[in-house]
Amino acid sequence: MNTATSTRPSPPPVTPPAPTRYRWTRADTYSTLVIAALAFLTRFVGLTSASVQGTPVFDEKHYVPQAWDMVRSWFNPFLGGVEANPGYGLVVHPPLGKQLIAFGEMLFGYTPLGWRVSVALFGVATVVLIMALARRLSQSWQVAAFAGVIAVFDGVLLVSAKFGMLDMFQVFFIVAAAWALARDHEQVRARFHAAFISGAMGDSPFGPRLGFRWWRFAAGVALGCALAVKWSGLYYIAFFGLMSVFMDLALRKRYGVRRYVAGALVRDTLPALASLVALPAALYLYSWRAWFASETSVYRHAAVDGSIAEDSVLQLLPDALAGWFYYHFSVLDFHGDLTTSGGHSHPWESKPWAWLVAARPILYYSSTGVDCGETTCSSMIYLFGTPAIWWLTVPALAWGLWCLLIRRDRRFLIPIIGFAAGFVPWLVAYDRQMYFFYATALVPFTICLLALALGQLVASGKPVRWRWVRRLAGGDITWGTVAVIVYLSLVVAMFAYFSPILYGYLIPESIYHELMWLPSWT
Repeated sequence: MNTATSTRPSPPPVTPPAPTRYRWTRADTYSTLVIAALAFLTRFVGLTSASVQGTPVFDEKHYVPQAWDMVRSWFNPFLGGVEANPGYGLVVHPPLGKQLIAFGEMLFGYTPLGWRVSVALFGVATVVLIMALARRLSQSWQVAAFAGVIAVFDGVLLVSAKFGMLDMFQVFFIVAAAWALARDHEQVRARFHAAFISGAMGDSPFGPRLGFRWWRFAAGVALGCALAVKWSGLYYIAFFGLMSVFMDLALRKRYGVRRYVAGALVRDTLPALASLVALPAALYLYSWRAWFASETSVYRHAAVDGSIAEDSVLQLLPDALAGWFYYHFSVLDFHGDLTTSGGHSHPWESKPWAWLVAARPILYYSSTGVDCGETTCSSMIYLFGTPAIWWLTVPALAWGLWCLLIRRDRRFLIPIIGFAAGFVPWLVAYDRQMYFFYATALVPFTICLLALALGQLVASGKPVRWRWVRRLAGGDITWGTVAVIVYLSLVVAMFAYFSPILYGYLIPESIYHELMWLPSWT
């Protein structure tokens, strides 16, 4: 018996279909430009209006002064600046998000435009990235356009992009990581197929080596940046890392690798750990470069100023490293103690199950009792999810799971894993004090699920026989396409209806109460 022949991988019974390569078309260009313009317009209109005599509002009061401290302590373009004043309080997040706010403050000063411009630009870019992710998953410019329209007119993505806070930065990097992993899977599948067709799969029972994967490396960079904005980026590192390895395992099985599980462990796991774990960790450490360079940063000399107990293990470390770890332990203690059972409460807190229907929005800005002649008016801005989008979260997840598990439609995998990474860990830590803005990272993946479902509806169903409908459509049209048009119109209409509490229009109290459909919204 020929040994070489016995170790050759067994080919699958049927040659897997060739992966389709998405080609950018004129329709892609036009739809992207239109959606990007709408995103820019909606995010920058009224960007500076919500302030109290030019001062930060809501949680801006934590991050905006810290970012300004970075501007004033700016070393050089390489090192940047650092929060050096512990009096600001709540320095409980890594530096990157505040450094990005600081760029805007460097350009426009300590003004609402200065501390919000970077967030708004990232908000626009996030909408475009959601389109890009939907396009890669569906191979359709129409589905990408559906996702873009929904993203533009979602209240949570809008309001998050209009205040000097950290959530929009992290959402951008999370979606960027998901998009890069979609590109990576597309590229790896093409490499497998080319090797299979050409007979270059090799003699190893583990299957071929795949070479360096730049898209996975890019995903690692994005995940490192997400972690350097908020620690919740760790959830996405874990979920996306496992997803990447299991997608590789599935491809090895699909292309007839005999020991596909061991092949994924031997060929894919270590490189995945390097790109999706070690690289993000290194970038996270790099984001603290200004902290290490400064002699006045918070806890920089905790080992010698009495902050660290003399019998602590941290005293065995060099001064800077001991202070850095002490800083992290203090932040961990802060978050760990912020629990409902510990007596902490907030009028706008909410638990993860409430996020699924946007049951408890958050009041970001309020100016009440304004004299409007015969009545009094209010100007309020809520972090508020457009109901036509958020109320379909559970059905969209259920349909996505059905398509993935029963229909074997792999397009739904990345959105479902992305949603799970931003939702499941908070269920485990349900006792912690939580807020609706934690759910900002969920909606891009809900939007992709909705867009994929709309793509399945287009051109489906029976033709519409009503003459006036066909005349409006300019030809034959199916009921599925009508349903898509109606749904997208509903999203836009609901956005317009609730725009007073998204932009802070001055409205009579009676209109405000009409907008509060649910008691939990007030």
